[in-house]
Amino acid sequence: MLKLKMLKPTIKAADTRQIRMVNPDSWRNDKTSSAQRGYGYKWQQARAKFLAEHPLCRYCLERDNIVTPATVVDHIVPHRGDSKLFWRRSNWQSLCARHHSSDKQREENGAR
Repeated sequence: MLKLKMLKPTIKAADTRQIRMVNPDSWRNDKTSSAQRGYGYKWQQARAKFLAEHPLCRYCLERDNIVTPATVVDHIVPHRGDSKLFWRRSNWQSLCARHHSSDKQREENGAR
């Protein structure tokens, strides 16, 4: 019986925690953590309450005509650091992770 031997990797894996895409015009540049960008405890509480009140993905319902639980509270109009816009509940919508990571990001990137 032939026994296979595991080879040691010859290339070290990159430490992706240190890699950040830098956009010189971004409002995020001087804020390193999500809490510094406004997504701290107060946001987590508001997010949980909003998802309890609006538990379904808006895009799944309106675009795909399917029912999917929402996991993300998205800012309809990107707040770009504007705290009034950040906390305006009329600017919030519930989305599933798939729609937030794909369709919504594509919309925002295409609008620039």
